[in-house]
Formats: sequence, structure tokens, C-alpha cells
Amino acid sequence: MKENPYDTEDLIAALATPWAVSALAVVRTGGEGCIQALSGVFSRPEQVLKAESGTMVYGYLRDRSGRQVDQVILGVFRAGHGYTGQESIEIYCHGSLPGIQRILELLRAEGFRDAAPGEFTLRAFMNGKMDLTRAEAVQEIVTAKTRRAQSLALNRLSGAVWEKIDAFKKQLTGILALIEVQLDYPEDELDDVPELPLGEIRKIGMGIEELLGTYRAGRLFQEGVSVALAGPTNAGKSSLFNLFLKEDRSIVSGVHGTTRDYIESWITINGIPVRLFDTAGLRRAEHPVEAEGIKRSTMVIENAALVLYIVDGTLGISDRDREIVREHADDQRYLFIWNKTDLAGFPVPDRWIPVSAETGEGFSTIEQEIGRRILGHNSGEGEVMIDSQRQQDLLLRSVRALRQAELAADDGMSFDFIAADLKEALDALGEITGEVSSADILNRIFGDFCVGK
Repeated sequence: MKENPYDTEDLIAALATPWAVSALAVVRTGGEGCIQALSGVFSRPEQVLKAESGTMVYGYLRDRSGRQVDQVILGVFRAGHGYTGQESIEIYCHGSLPGIQRILELLRAEGFRDAAPGEFTLRAFMNGKMDLTRAEAVQEIVTAKTRRAQSLALNRLSGAVWEKIDAFKKQLTGILALIEVQLDYPEDELDDVPELPLGEIRKIGMGIEELLGTYRAGRLFQEGVSVALAGPTNAGKSSLFNLFLKEDRSIVSGVHGTTRDYIESWITINGIPVRLFDTAGLRRAEHPVEAEGIKRSTMVIENAALVLYIVDGTLGISDRDREIVREHADDQRYLFIWNKTDLAGFPVPDRWIPVSAETGEGFSTIEQEIGRRILGHNSGEGEVMIDSQRQQDLLLRSVRALRQAELAADDGMSFDFIAADLKEALDALGEITGEVSSADILNRIFGDFCVGK
């Protein structure tokens, strides 16, 4: 495989908007010579060839026989400008599927090939328009499930992670420069032999560990978690499910065993995407359909990140409930919910959260506790976060190398060994931003992107 997994000299094109009927669609093109190539099939070629970067030209795309393909506006970007840093044109056309197909066929006939997933963003990286942390943030913005996840990804796209990494690299480079001086010159040739700044090395390691500690919360905001509503029949699980969704999605009935299989939906709690499951009531079922539903629900409960175990407060705790409470008393996955507090019932036991799925009283407490259990002490407010497995692995590598450098210094080892460890830490940080990269790394990062990005 070539070091560069894509040929960045080719003319490329791709639909950048969804393949669906819409008022407008955007076809993105790029590559040296694309302005000249498109001018040949445009109704106003001179205006395109003379257009300044960042300007738009109105007209018609036509095939070589002169037939009109579509009425369009061309957004022209000269080399050094635009998203990729290469010469490029964005075609704003009507969102007609046959029309889009004709435009793509026209571009292929003019020498454009279909862009690979993430190829435009790869070209932006290769041309120095963004580092790898920003490139990964592009995909994270596209796939964000909540406003909070989108906001965090936008923060990374603005360079928040790069700035942190760059600061660590500058500090390490300064320390390495001190060591290199002592390696290049004997001590008797130096007027003042500087001491190894171990305290500074430890401080850098602590800063990297702090950034590393944001990974779990970062992944939660990006990927979300599963939460299951569990408990006996008629405890109010479906009513609570509907309360979370703010709509009547799950059937609510006084008849036991109404929910015979699990129902699921995505919601947002404290900015975290939550896949919420309403499960079948746990009991001995005689009907085979209900029994199968309980079996499936049990699997959902076992795999959930958090379980809300709900009981009917007007009936109190059954022997089966007590057994589950004993089994999961210290399990942070379980939240115990005392439902139907709007009706006369038993007093709320310790460690149970009172709620009325009918009136909504106590519901905000449940949401707050879910957020606390999921995130722990890391609320994610106002923080720079990472959510890339690649970045986590490289930060770990950097921290380990710094620890090794500290141990080498404590053992009185030669500066050569300490310098090698510090260079290892620096290289790992360089891989995060893309200063050190390989075809494999680039394939892994950009291969999951949308076509057109």
C-alpha cells in the first residue's frame, strides 16, 4: 500500500447531502484542474474561470451535446482556500434524484472519479488545513446524537484538543533540548550544567493523565448508554417510559402482562444519548409469548448500563423484590424507584426514589441521579474531552514513556535512556495530531467517514 492511501491528485466528486428528494442538494468536487474541467460543461465558462475564491456563479450544467442537465450555482474555491485547501467547486443543485444522478454521470464523463469515504477531509489534513484531532472531530459532529455531544465535538474541531497536545509537545521539546546539550558536550565544557527538570516531567504526565481521564465521559456523550426499566407487572414501567419520552409510546393498562416484549427509544438525559428500554414485567408467565418476552427483557436488563427497578408503592415490596434488592444493594447499575406516590400507599423505604409516573412528581430527581450514575464525578461541563480510542491509546503510550523516564532518572541511568523515553512520549503525542502518521492510521480514521466528507 502507498504511504498515502488515496491519490490526492485525482479529480474527485461526491454528493455531500443525503441521497433523498430535497429542495436543494450539494455535489462537492475537488482536485487541481477541477475549475477548468467544470467550466467546459457550464453555460458561463468565462465567469467560472475568472471567479475569485469564495464567490458563486449562476448558470446551467450542460453535457457535451449541449443538453441542459440542471440549473445550478457553483461555489468556487481557489487553491489554498476552501475546505480541502485544494482547488474545488461545490455544485448547489435541485434535490431531484434523477437530476443528481445526471450531474454525477456528467462529472464522471469529464474525468472525475467518485470520492472515497472521508477523502475531502483527508485532503484537508494532507494540505495542512486541519490536524488529525480536528479531522476526527468532523466525523464526531456528523454522528453526534445530542446537542451536548455536538457542542463537545465542535470544541474539538475548533482546536481545543490540538492546543492541549501542542502545549505538552512544546514543554517536552524544551526538556529534550536541555538533555541534548548535555549529551553533545562533556560536563567540563559547559559553564553551567542544568539539572534534569523531573518536576516538570511529572507535571506534564499529570496533565496528560487529566486529559486521558475525560475519555469515558467523552465516549458517553458520543455513543450513549442503555437504560432499562425493570420490575414486576403493573408497577408503572410503561407510564414512566412514556414520561421519559413525553409521548404515549408504550401501552398503559391495568391488565397484567400488557408489555410482552421490550420497547426501546432514544432520549437525552443531561446531554447524554440514552437508549431507553421498557421491558416486560418480571413474573412467572404461563403464556409462551409472554415467557419469551420476559426472557428477552432479562437479556436487555443484564446488558444495560443502568437499571431502574420500579415497584408499585401502593402494594409495597414483594418477596421477589426483596430478593432483587438484596442481590443488587451495592450494585451502582441499579436505581430503585418507588412509583405511584400520588396514591395512598406504603412509606418510601431508604435508598428508594419516590416518583409519580402519573403526575411527574419526583421525575427530575430520577433524571439527575441517572446523569450522576452515568458520568460519576466527571460532569463534562466546560472541559476539553477526547472520545477517540486512537487518541486514548496514544495518550496512554505517552504517559507510560514519561513514567519510564522518571524511573530511569531515579535509578541514575544515563541521559541517553531518559532522552529515548522522552522522545517516545513526544512521538506518541505527534501521532495524535498527525505529525507522525501511516497509511494504516489514515485508512482507519477516514474509512468510517461519509462519502462527500
